[in-house]
Amino acid sequence: MMSDTKNIEIAEYDYPLPDDRIAKYPLQKRDSSKLLLYKKGTVAEDIFANLPAHVQPGSLMVFNNTKVIQARLRFKKDTGAQIEVFCLEPEHPNDYQLIFQQTGECVWNCLVGNSSRWKGGVLTQHLTVNGEDVVLSAERIASGAVNSVRFVWNGGCSFAELLEVAGELPIPPYLNRKTEESDKKTYQTVYSKIKGSVAAPTAGLHFTPEVMQALAANGVQLAEVTLHVGAGTFKPVKSDAIGGHEMHEEYIEVGVELLKRLISAGGKAVAVGTTSVRTLESLYFIGEWLHDNPSHSIDTLHVSQWQPYEREHTLPAVEALQALVDYLEERGESSLHAHTQIMIAPGYKYRIVNAIVTNFHQPKSTLLLLVSAFVNGDWKSIYDYALSHDFRFLSYGDSSLLIP
Repeated sequence: MMSDTKNIEIAEYDYPLPDDRIAKYPLQKRDSSKLLLYKKGTVAEDIFANLPAHVQPGSLMVFNNTKVIQARLRFKKDTGAQIEVFCLEPEHPNDYQLIFQQTGECVWNCLVGNSSRWKGGVLTQHLTVNGEDVVLSAERIASGAVNSVRFVWNGGCSFAELLEVAGELPIPPYLNRKTEESDKKTYQTVYSKIKGSVAAPTAGLHFTPEVMQALAANGVQLAEVTLHVGAGTFKPVKSDAIGGHEMHEEYIEVGVELLKRLISAGGKAVAVGTTSVRTLESLYFIGEWLHDNPSHSIDTLHVSQWQPYEREHTLPAVEALQALVDYLEERGESSLHAHTQIMIAPGYKYRIVNAIVTNFHQPKSTLLLLVSAFVNGDWKSIYDYALSHDFRFLSYGDSSLLIP
């Protein structure tokens, strides 16, 4: 089974996407975007404001409550060279909230732009934070594809406060424009809470308080998880076969109470966005592992890229979730903290997610593979319809509800 999935050629997941079909800006009203409806092989359309009418009452709908940070910092050397430091994740990312509360010093894994001009030494910039003069310095302490950078600053402000002043929101590179002030609001979901992402869970950008209220009024249960989206979400598949592509690792946090709600819902959920999909499906494999290895260290809970394909997985989803609840409660933990590198591609069997709200993804991307696996390979009819019916694509584009 794994060999078949690894041998999938990414060229089979290409489609023509003209630049004018990529939405460079969002619509003025979030829920006025178009909504493609794919239900059991039939394609239709509506507007997003009417989503609640298409979701089964009693369903558990899960949102990713991550918040995009202003992760891009720019420093200028005495020579005039500009160095961009892009904060990906804390060096030790097990407690993001604590990291952002740090004062004085912290270490992050970063991408460095114009890296060849930063041979060594300390970069500095002068800021005003909370009315105080602050000097922020950056020192590269380890180099590579990802760099380890130590930030040091004075003034007693937190790293979160510092980023709010010094950082720039990192909008997707395919928008081919600079970040604008309006993006600080429009590139966040209305329910974003937990700082840590360098890219938005964009399926959620369509939701408004009114849509959320209508869902609840129609008997849909609403719940939240946290997956901090890394820059790897934009990483193209450069190998001919997907077996040569390394998935990025992402941090997830899920409360015990949500796990119990999932169990009550029969182990099934409607996922808002591919990040919620990856989180929910990862829960199955973590729970399955703990069912068989209940004494496993809590510090090393992780889903590897090819884990779903390495053998048959017969444990029912509810039993895997219950094993996870039991494991956490025995240790007095209220939440699961883990990492996932899961690859979801044709050949994958979904365990928990039974409907997805998602945008339209880039050609030859791992997200398109995820969608194809969900709709049993019928992605072309969905994308052909969207292309021929004036749908807008990618982060600021239109949405879809997929029910295979």
